[in-house]
Amino acid sequence: MKVAEPGNPARLGWFERQGLKLVARPYLSGAFATTRLLERLPVEKTALKDLTAGYAGGIFDGPMSRRVYLTDPAHSVPFVGSKDMLVADFSALPRLSRAEAESPSLSYMELKPGMTLISRSGFNAGRRSYVRSDMVGFWSSEHVMKVVPNQDRIQPGYLYAFLASRFGEVLVRGGIYGSAVKHIAPEHVGEIPVPRFGDAVETEIHELVQGAAELRAEFQAGLDAATRDLFRTAGIEELLDLRWHEQGRDLGFAERGVSATSLRALNFQPRARGILERLGERECVSLGEVCAGGMLRTGKRFKRVEADPAYGVRLVGQRQSFWVRPEGRWISAEQAPDDILQEDETVLIAAHGTLGDNEVYGRSILVTGSWLDNAFSQDFVRVVSGDSGVSGAYLFAFFRSEAVFRVLRSMSVGGKQQEYHTKLLRGLPIPVLTQPDRDRIADTVRAAYRKRDEADRREDLALVKLEAAVTG
Repeated sequence: MKVAEPGNPARLGWFERQGLKLVARPYLSGAFATTRLLERLPVEKTALKDLTAGYAGGIFDGPMSRRVYLTDPAHSVPFVGSKDMLVADFSALPRLSRAEAESPSLSYMELKPGMTLISRSGFNAGRRSYVRSDMVGFWSSEHVMKVVPNQDRIQPGYLYAFLASRFGEVLVRGGIYGSAVKHIAPEHVGEIPVPRFGDAVETEIHELVQGAAELRAEFQAGLDAATRDLFRTAGIEELLDLRWHEQGRDLGFAERGVSATSLRALNFQPRARGILERLGERECVSLGEVCAGGMLRTGKRFKRVEADPAYGVRLVGQRQSFWVRPEGRWISAEQAPDDILQEDETVLIAAHGTLGDNEVYGRSILVTGSWLDNAFSQDFVRVVSGDSGVSGAYLFAFFRSEAVFRVLRSMSVGGKQQEYHTKLLRGLPIPVLTQPDRDRIADTVRAAYRKRDEADRREDLALVKLEAAVTG
């Protein structure tokens, strides 16, 4: 149990500043210690609510509303929840009815570049993200708090950097309340003191954050371009616009030639079989053949042995592997199997989960660049090419598509927790293009990931400069 320091007990004034909330977290989280540190800084401090503008003063969430999901881009908008705001690749976001989104009750929930988003409820309460230029036209749920900077008073990149820093994190999370379900309310972050360090410092930090956001938008565009290039070059461009749910449910179908491989109806799903048949019309090689001499299996189960970050590796699980910046526990690599660390350009497929459309089961990531420093749990299929002509970057451009996601789901076996039928997975057809085509697509993916790493570097540098300004 965490207790207050005997020499620094909670005071009545603290309760008044927290709206007389009688929960211990704000007083033990370090929020008040950080506030006192900022109060002692010999610079101007301004309450967050005085640096924002717009609807409800510029710090707001939204009303509970019905969710009408559609798939047609002409009649829907990308919809961001408290978990979705953390992901690196927005291509799999759910889509909300445009009529609902643009209604008077929800129209102000549209995201604008430069906003800082704060997840305000649930397991992810208190996490922050920055709205990029490619998020124009996105809407957010009531579980995402918006902080809209008054750009006449503060630059959006600097405001985000402060809220994303360790100082901002303590102050934002200090306002969390609730027992089973955690919450943050706009009034609990409006009083956060934001230190001002002058135009030169704040502009430098803003430009680093804004540059990182632009690079992440280019990362997204690069991945989308690589996947489009692959499908168009293979002559299966229609699979890019799959409209899965518009094809009707797979009911009342018959299957002939069933073998001992599987008797599960899902494995013979007509919609997925249609995708496989279309792929089969092109020149393809099976995934098992591509990975002969490489790797195609899930990781080994192992016991986690906690370690200090100076001596351990960060273990990334399924959900966090899709975030912009993963968080994870630090474990001893010496007490874990070798396959927790990946070769360059290993494709990892989330291998365990349920069949909900918004679950990560069936989605893929590419491990390259700075992410090679992370360890990954056993809950991924490791896809390592054994063919020098078929790179991991090329495979990833294929695996990240909606068509492959649906085919992988159709290969599921299990009860509540699903996983892939190994024989069906080995038989997955991979389009064979000319070597120059494969190299071009792979180079597009690699360039996108270099931009992602550079974005991380710039954001880290912005936080270092902010911390130096505060502590110096």
